[in-house]
Amino acid sequence: MFNDYRGSTSTHAYPLPVPYVIYRGSFLRSDRDGVHGLLFNHRYLEIELSVNATAPVFSSSSGIRAGMPTLAPTIEMGPALQWHIWRDTSERVRLDLRLPVREAVTLASPPNAIGAIFAPSLNLDYLGSGRAAGWNFAVLAGPLYAQRRYHDYFYAVAEQYATPTRPAYEPGGGYSGSEALLSTSRRFGAYWVGAYMRRDWLAGAAFGNSPLVQTREYWTGGVGFVWMIRASKTMVESDD
Repeated sequence: MFNDYRGSTSTHAYPLPVPYVIYRGSFLRSDRDGVHGLLFNHRYLEIELSVNATAPVFSSSSGIRAGMPTLAPTIEMGPALQWHIWRDTSERVRLDLRLPVREAVTLASPPNAIGAIFAPSLNLDYLGSGRAAGWNFAVLAGPLYAQRRYHDYFYAVAEQYATPTRPAYEPGGGYSGSEALLSTSRRFGAYWVGAYMRRDWLAGAAFGNSPLVQTREYWTGGVGFVWMIRASKTMVESDD
């Protein structure tokens, strides 16, 4: 279940099939942590590919945007520096600092770049043991920042779309609120299942006074299921 955009009270479920690839090469890797390459001593520092996306926003299903243009879905991609701050002796508990910078582009024809996002976060991972063996747990928290163009895309109200209850508004760039995410996952043979809950705080955000912001604190969540269709004959050791 996803909010139409951060701060919206309209939600929709999107049951979509998504390809899931695991690859572990000497430099480039793709796994449950994303796509990343090893830099320097990978025990302490890595460069990853950070990816995020937003769903389309249809004015007909989002009352607060009635009469405004529909928003195309977006894809965000960019590099992320990951510093492994601490690991316990068993390698089951890990604390990382992640510093992703992503550029957002609309999935439209033609595509349009709408600005950059910086999302630093602390991430605590725990690989379960004992009765929780096989389960992965993670807690992530941090602030978000974005350029003015990005905030414009979701929160600006042009003069021609202003109404008595929806005044014209132009947001600035900068602080975009904060988020905390809890997630868990486990692999069962050829299958993988996962779930997450996310809390958003928008108090003090650069777009906080937009008439399109309906709530400043809320929860979202989702579940995922993966079927591993094929596997290489050559395997390597992994915690997954």
